[in-house]
Amino acid sequence: MTLTQLKYTLAVAEQGNFTLAAEKCFVTQPTLSMQVQKLEEELDIELFNRKAKPIALTAVGEKIIAQAKVILEEAKRMNDVVATERGVVEGHFKIGIIPTVMPTLLPLFLNTFIKKFPKVNLKIEELNTASIVEELSTGKLDAGIAATPLDHPQLIEKPLYYEPFVGYTPKSHPLSSIKKLEVEDLEKMDILVLEDGHCFREHVLNLCQITRKSKSFDLKSGSFETLIRLANEGMGMTLLPYLQTRALSEKDKENLRYFESPEPAREISMIYSKNLLKIPIIEALSENIEGVLRGAIQFENIKVITPK
Repeated sequence: MTLTQLKYTLAVAEQGNFTLAAEKCFVTQPTLSMQVQKLEEELDIELFNRKAKPIALTAVGEKIIAQAKVILEEAKRMNDVVATERGVVEGHFKIGIIPTVMPTLLPLFLNTFIKKFPKVNLKIEELNTASIVEELSTGKLDAGIAATPLDHPQLIEKPLYYEPFVGYTPKSHPLSSIKKLEVEDLEKMDILVLEDGHCFREHVLNLCQITRKSKSFDLKSGSFETLIRLANEGMGMTLLPYLQTRALSEKDKENLRYFESPEPAREISMIYSKNLLKIPIIEALSENIEGVLRGAIQFENIKVITPK
């Protein structure tokens, strides 16, 4: 039994077809079929029902595949052990980023990181916090970037920066005449928020101490751009994370109202499993993000604070 045989067999199980599995593994179909057959002969079982379309696993085949996934994952971790011991920043790395962070943060650090660490093969997905936590727990993700604290017993949270909230109040809004907002100013105001599933929505609800059933929160959307357009149409005001405000037009920036110090803010962290071995990549990513943020906004009126 070899890792190659397990890899080929897993590919057939995933693709339901020997030809497609061979293409995925970059080998010829006869080569792949021969290795799968050798594994079946060694185990003295049939892993696949070859008469089914697509090819299906037998009952015992499903159990073998489940174990093969564990073996192949542990084999990959051996490379991670070596890389961690040597402090090498290279290898495959899958990261999930929440929707309210990804559009503004990714353009700031991605290009710089890729150039600095070309041997890291990043795979990035936009996922909500619940999905990130689930996929970290099952090993489908190596890390996530999300708002914290989450207080998950199996996860480590490494704060990257603290992002202030900024009010967006069009000229027609009662708060537009105020130069600096206080949290108390938000009481009884029509505030547009993101739809359920976005952690930033929860931050706003908690900040304003208004229940989900309040009439102030009947209007909601899945994007900040929509909230801004609705606010401009006189439907209320909204709150934005600071980085989201950097791309606004000069006209829309006139509607921004910052909070009195200390500004309400959210903590954005790199989160990963306590069992993760790819620490050099985690540290490289974290340092890169913190450094780029400090450099990108150091001359702006309000600063995103990075941990020291």
